[in-house]
Amino acid sequence: MSILIGLDIGGSTTKIVGFDGENLLEPVWVKANDQVASAYGAFGKFIEKHHIPLKKIRKIMATGVGLSYLEGDIFGIETQGVPEFDSVGIGGLYLAGLQKAIVVSMGTGTSLVAAQEGKVQHLIGSGVGGGTLLGLLGRLINVHDFETIEKLSQLGDLNQVDLTVGDITTLKIPGLTPDTTASNFGKVNDLVEDKDLALGVVNLVFQSIGTASVLSARLMGLSDIVVTGNLTRLSAGRKVLKGFSELYQLNFIVPDLAEYATAIGAALLELKADQ
Repeated sequence: MSILIGLDIGGSTTKIVGFDGENLLEPVWVKANDQVASAYGAFGKFIEKHHIPLKKIRKIMATGVGLSYLEGDIFGIETQGVPEFDSVGIGGLYLAGLQKAIVVSMGTGTSLVAAQEGKVQHLIGSGVGGGTLLGLLGRLINVHDFETIEKLSQLGDLNQVDLTVGDITTLKIPGLTPDTTASNFGKVNDLVEDKDLALGVVNLVFQSIGTASVLSARLMGLSDIVVTGNLTRLSAGRKVLKGFSELYQLNFIVPDLAEYATAIGAALLELKADQ
């Protein structure tokens, strides 16, 4: 057994995966405010979970915004830094089983890349992401964790928050349904409930990311959009992406293990180099 590790050190969480040959081992993640502590914590949790001795690990491929805080090898194991955008694209295609697509990585912020013909091109980034979600809802309703946001947003009513096309016109607008958002938070009032605000912010974040994704796909002439990152765990957000698929006739895909795509891509960059 010779294990290749992929490590994605993010702004608030670190994800880690391992490949035993071409077999992907069950990944893990940890949350920590310190990127170095997060990286070492994720590594320790992973090798303990899979009972992997250090001598069996051939190499660690590391990426993410926290990579710059790492100095030298982790526990004496060769540790190589790889570009995050390449990792995003390669990991997204692998999980979706595609040869080409727009790959969206939703972390603290959001990045969008075009991955095709073995190449990854960074298209654009956005400051709207998980940090936006947590920051706004922390201030609006004093909720600071994804689990509570998930529960509240499932109970919310967008009609209490967003202004729709149907609210402002009785005319039929080609390509738009009456429930299409005309203005995020355009209808909110002083009596709105926390659950509605939670859903409104999730909708705002995912619609912003979805819009950038649609424009990127049309720019590159691609029809598949693979969405990855921690935010994909929000069911209300996935519902927004499904609506975008129907509205714009594009394929928004949220693959299994979507939150680990970048870590998987980091490891795959080494596997591809071996081939």
